Amino acid sequence: MFIPLHDGVPLRFLRKPFVTHGLIALCVAVYLLLTLRQSETGQIAVAAGFGLIPSVLFGTAQLPTDLLQLPSWLTLASSVLLHLGFAHLAGNMLFLWVFGDNVEDAMGHSRFLAFFCLCGIGGSLTHAWVNPASDQPLIGASGAISGVIAAYLMLYPRIRIWGLAFNWIPLRITALYAIAAWILFQLAQAFIDPQGHVGWWAHLGGLGMGAALTPLFIHGRVALFGRVVRS
Repeated sequence: MFIPLHDGVPLRFLRKPFVTHGLIALCVAVYLLLTLRQSETGQIAVAAGFGLIPSVLFGTAQLPTDLLQLPSWLTLASSVLLHLGFAHLAGNMLFLWVFGDNVEDAMGHSRFLAFFCLCGIGGSLTHAWVNPASDQPLIGASGAISGVIAAYLMLYPRIRIWGLAFNWIPLRITALYAIAAWILFQLAQAFIDPQGHVGWWAHLGGLGMGAALTPLFIHGRVALFGRVVRS
């Protein structure tokens, strides 16, 4: 496993990646609100009411009527903001911090926000499609961030990234190799443990959505794999 820490790619079009920073701040704020104001039982209840539960989404199951909950279709988006456990939050926010600013720079603020949301929804739908009978809530921004990672790979495959291999070995590696290894890990885990406690298929769905949308969302002045896709 490779943990990215820094890429050193300067922004070309934006002064500040406000959306990336805002998304990180929002996820952290939601996490702190839950952990500081809710007991462990309360946090689980929030995850059930605001997370994505495939069986509820498809109408084959229902949540208790006394549970605070959103309409099931809205949980495709609300689930992205929820994280249970500091490691879950920190890992996702680190990936968004490293990769999000340059993808936002290539798309612009509003397009990047729309892109992030669509990738999150795409990841959630993929997870639900693969596990339609699941009654476990899916939470976390991993699907949306996977879409951002796909965009980064398509935009900056030759950039060298500083990070930690196997969580502790300092390493500087080309984005192409680092992200390709990460994708292979997601694929392997998705088939080894498709119904486990990690939404591997949400990651893969977000990746696919990100790869499909990136050419449509970047500015015309931005090169894709070294070529300009729009003028």
